[in-house]
Amino acid sequence: QLQLVESGGGLVQPGGSLRLSCAASGSIFSRASMAWYRQAPGGRRELVARIDRGGSTHYADSAKGRFTFSRDNTRNTVYLQMNRLKPEDTAVYYCNAQLLLGGMLNDYWGQGTQVTVSS
Repeated sequence: QLQLVESGGGLVQPGGSLRLSCAASGSIFSRASMAWYRQAPGGRRELVARIDRGGSTHYADSAKGRFTFSRDNTRNTVYLQMNRLKPEDTAVYYCNAQLLLGGMLNDYWGQGTQVTVSS
């Protein structure tokens, strides 16, 4: 019911900024809780930030004060503005949607976008 396509990754110097986008297909986007996860080489996939249907956000400690998560339900898109990037932010970033359908929680994932922070 949902397909997710991320964009906006790339190579940036430490201290720089990037904005990731995740566009969702499907008419039920506004009902979904959205999140960004990341996975560094050799590491586990970890939550970066989550935004619920009403726009309330939750950030991992590593993202607080530097990243801003927002959603535009008119465009079926979420954004992750990442500022003051650090080398340890280097990872593949994945967009996630959680949707309650028929009493069951469904997870949807994008294909991921690479973020590399390096001088």
